Amino acid sequence: MHLKILLPFEIFAERSAVSRIVAETLQGSMGILPRRLDCVAALVPGILLFEDGDGGETYVAVDEGVLVKKGSQVLVSVRNAIGGDDLGLLREAIDREFRNLDDEARSVRQVLAKMESMFIRRFVRYQHG
Repeated sequence: MHLKILLPFEIFAERSAVSRIVAETLQGSMGILPRRLDCVAALVPGILLFEDGDGGETYVAVDEGVLVKKGSQVLVSVRNAIGGDDLGLLREAIDREFRNLDDEARSVRQVLAKMESMFIRRFVRYQHG
């Protein structure tokens, strides 16, 4: 398989002759082998593992995103990714970097929702003046 990991502004990694991919999805771990049917999966922050033709495994901590397999092409598009060999350090990076961002994003969405509702109330009052 040909794997390409995409970030918003760059290609993080591109590998040919990938024999196996394991990713974390909303439904749990998902394995992809070359003959798997085409599919799309929503990814959650976690470890993406891929194995090359020589049997060497590579680990990448990825933020939420999407995985698309079509034929022998596998595209992974995520907000952020961190490569490394130490699974413990990658797990820490996921907890520290990606999951904290989710908490911050949730707080920002709550503030924006309050601002929108205040704007709508004022607009309605202005219309009925």
